[in-house]
Parts: sequence; structure tokens; C-alpha cells
Amino acid sequence: MEIERMNKGQWGKLRAFFDLKTSDGFVIKGFKLVEGISGLFVGMPSMQGKDGEYYDTVFADKDLRDELQQVALRAYGQESVASPDPTPESMPESNLNPDLDSTKNNEFSDDDIPF
Repeated sequence: MEIERMNKGQWGKLRAFFDLKTSDGFVIKGFKLVEGISGLFVGMPSMQGKDGEYYDTVFADKDLRDELQQVALRAYGQESVASPDPTPESMPESNLNPDLDSTKNNEFSDDDIPF
């Protein structure tokens, strides 16, 4: 699989639109590269339903999604995605013993949600 076309930009949390060409010659349009809490991730093509909600129109198993993510990130210009579950060895020392007083002011809003 390869990225056929990528339109980079910044539209809220959306970083790029791209189309995918399979090894069989099929082109699937409408993939999205989205900035989430843990880094960039691939959003599948979707359509808006009559109820106003968006529904995916393309589905892939985990292995194919992971491969697609790596291909998209390489095309976008990044080598890898942030690990969703950081290990203690990969975390800075300051994150291992957080100051409890500094976390009280960290309130979340709807803008922190990646979808």
C-alpha cells in the first residue's frame, strides 16, 4: 500500500487528508491524520448520517491499521507515533513523581478529546 495523495494543513486537530492505493490498484479516498492526546493517528473515511453523526465507511483489522498508521506517518514526515502506554523507563524522572499541587489546576475541556 502507498499514499496516493496527501493534503497537509491545520484544520483544528486535523493535520492531513490522504488517499491510499492498495497493491491491487484500488484507491480509497478520505483518510484523515488527526492530532490526538497520544500523538497522530489515522482516521478512517466516514460519512455523515441523517442524525448528524459520522460513521466509518472503511474498516480494517488492527494489523492493517498499524501498517496504515506507519505508512501515513512516514508520508507526513514523522518516523513513529508516541506509545499509548509509556513505560517507566521511557518517562522523564519528573513524570515519575508528579507534584500533586501542580495537577489540581489541570482541568480538561472538550477540546482535549480527539474526536
